Amino acid sequence: MRVFEGKVAVVTGGASGIGLAMARRFAQEGMKIVIGDVEEPALEVAVARLRQQEFEVHGVLTDVADSASVENLARETIERFGKVHIVCNNAGIGGSRAARVWDATLDDWKWAMGVNLWGVVYGIRTFVPLMLAQGEEGHVVNTASVAGLVQGNRVYSVTKHAVVALSEALYDGLTLEGSKVSASVLCPGVYFTNLTTAERNRPDSLGEIPGEEKTTAGDPAVAEKARQLRDAIGRQPDDLAERVLQGIKDNQFYILTHDEYDGVIRERMENILGRRNPEPKGPGLTWIQPRSD
Repeated sequence: MRVFEGKVAVVTGGASGIGLAMARRFAQEGMKIVIGDVEEPALEVAVARLRQQEFEVHGVLTDVADSASVENLARETIERFGKVHIVCNNAGIGGSRAARVWDATLDDWKWAMGVNLWGVVYGIRTFVPLMLAQGEEGHVVNTASVAGLVQGNRVYSVTKHAVVALSEALYDGLTLEGSKVSASVLCPGVYFTNLTTAERNRPDSLGEIPGEEKTTAGDPAVAEKARQLRDAIGRQPDDLAERVLQGIKDNQFYILTHDEYDGVIRERMENILGRRNPEPKGPGLTWIQPRSD
């Protein structure tokens, strides 16, 4: 896809962070933007700010873990702009602070899978048929994570590995059909976003978060490791948005953002092919040690 002027982009989780950066970058290319987000105050602010820049944007309160809500997002998009050409299934959460995967509650699993995986499933099932029926060029970008390419160690990892596999299946199907619609999987490293505070949007219907003795919340070593990693390789979302735009132009399937992770991605592949047991990495958000090979 090379022409963006006048086309329509839908971005879920688009009220902040990576999603907002992508929405803004697409708008700068002359696209009409639909932002879907579960956090209504942030959604209203994001839409207002983009409109102040004279971008054509529409906001839709959307819970991607609810298929009917995603269908409503598509319905409002078509009613407002008539078509859709780019869909970014971007909404995501950390999901669980459990120190060990067996400490995560079933509600943790339901929430993480509902947003991170089912949100992408619903986005694909809802929007791809519409895009195919248009007979025009289009692109789907599914936000996974570098955590979906390296050794898993927590609930979040599980969801992101699933998104990578789902995206590969989507790309395979679209390519075999010779479709004008293509797909990418976005696997970001460390960015300055609100991902680690996603619990502010945890549904009230879900149970309590595991007690602190079973989480990494009170571990100063984990907190310090996270700070060091952010300081070393953290980036701003605008950098990522530019990479996504170029990835769409180049029809690039795997969109990675940090070369520093190449070593641990390679390590996982070599462990698989060498039938070697993986080295334990420890709990928390920050076990990935960036390397340069």
